[in-house]
Amino acid sequence: MSRPITLQRVRTRTLEIAYEECGPEDGVPIVLLHGFPYDPRAYDGMVPSLVAAGCRTLVPYLRGYGPTRFLAAETPRSGQQAALGHDLLELLNALGLSTATLVGYDWGGRAACIVAALWPQRVRGLVSIGGYNIQDIPGSGAPLLPEQEYRYWYQYYFHTERGRAGLQMHRRELCRLLWRLWSPHWQFDDRTYERTVASFDNPDFVDVVIQSYRHRFGYAPGDPALEPIEQRLAGRPLIPVPTIVLHGAGDGVTPPDGSAEHARFFTGGYQRRVIPVAGHNVPQEAPGAATEAVLALVAGQRG
Repeated sequence: MSRPITLQRVRTRTLEIAYEECGPEDGVPIVLLHGFPYDPRAYDGMVPSLVAAGCRTLVPYLRGYGPTRFLAAETPRSGQQAALGHDLLELLNALGLSTATLVGYDWGGRAACIVAALWPQRVRGLVSIGGYNIQDIPGSGAPLLPEQEYRYWYQYYFHTERGRAGLQMHRRELCRLLWRLWSPHWQFDDRTYERTVASFDNPDFVDVVIQSYRHRFGYAPGDPALEPIEQRLAGRPLIPVPTIVLHGAGDGVTPPDGSAEHARFFTGGYQRRVIPVAGHNVPQEAPGAATEAVLALVAGQRG
């Protein structure tokens, strides 16, 4: 029997993770992971259809967002990729989920790809928006083509103390600008944005974001406790689980040709679908197409 969406909390070794849950307790578990600068509202258009299909949906707030909190003041406020992947693994453990289907984009897609690569026995299927989202940190010093470099202006801004101050003082305006630039065809209104922007008032939001964008270029140290995971990720591990990659044709930060060559990273069955018009935030801009991909994986699992 289905339940209404409820806000739950569960503790891992480092976090109290807030997550929204809906659907039958014995349904196929689907973990839906948001990116920067978004929150679980990105999946509001998908959850009802997934629940109607018999799925149990779990939509966490990532570290630094919404009601999710660190348990100890001394824990590094890291947003590095190993932290995101480890948080997801610990969430599965805390919820007693031996396996789940993972869906994610941006930071959330990175977490999903990491768990699928390093702990594939925990993943029934993967919908990765944007392709292979594991960062090549050892190779991050190599310049990209200028056309792509200019799209990453916000990352270079965050490398400076001026950028940290700008995010601290103007996070609402800055994140709204990123929504517009990254999803140029998405006509979201003030109400839609306001429903998400409150998640950026988390006391650790700025620290986590700044560390994330500095660490990926080698400009900030990582959490020493996570270094073994980072070392494994440096080898760009393959993902051996059934995967559907989605990419918005109008993505303003990572155009679809960016994932066109990613097939070599997926060895467990792979499809790639380009979603017309949609930008970076595919779950919120094209929830029907994203839901269809999830249900295709679920049907394959049942089959």
